[in-house]
Amino acid sequence: MAEDVSYNLKSAKEIGKGSFVIIDGIPCKIVDIETSAPGKHGAAKSRITAIGIFDGSKKTLLVSGHGEVQVPEILKKRAQVVSVTENMAQLMDLENYDIFESVVPEEMKGSLKSGAEVEVLETMGKRAITRVVGGG
Repeated sequence: MAEDVSYNLKSAKEIGKGSFVIIDGIPCKIVDIETSAPGKHGAAKSRITAIGIFDGSKKTLLVSGHGEVQVPEILKKRAQVVSVTENMAQLMDLENYDIFESVVPEEMKGSLKSGAEVEVLETMGKRAITRVVGGG
């Protein structure tokens, strides 16, 4: 799969909790936004706290209220679990039947079974299992 760096620029005012943003080149899901009031010598600032989609790392971004942030283009897909090892799952895309592997999220280890249908987020050339949606 080719490295895809597709993203859009959005005003910091347009994003909210649950949105996605790129911080230090890592696509992240926003978990908190704190906005400070404009001061005597400047514009309002937003402190964005987010969790990396693929690695679970906590990231913080400080941006001017009028500033722009990078928002990744994210595809939500469904896939069926073909097989599972302790840390990896072999999945089949339910749209085009491609077979690929993805890391099993920590909270799903031991409970993810072959035949289950899962939701997968795809962005920047990577994929991550986000939740089980049925079966297995």
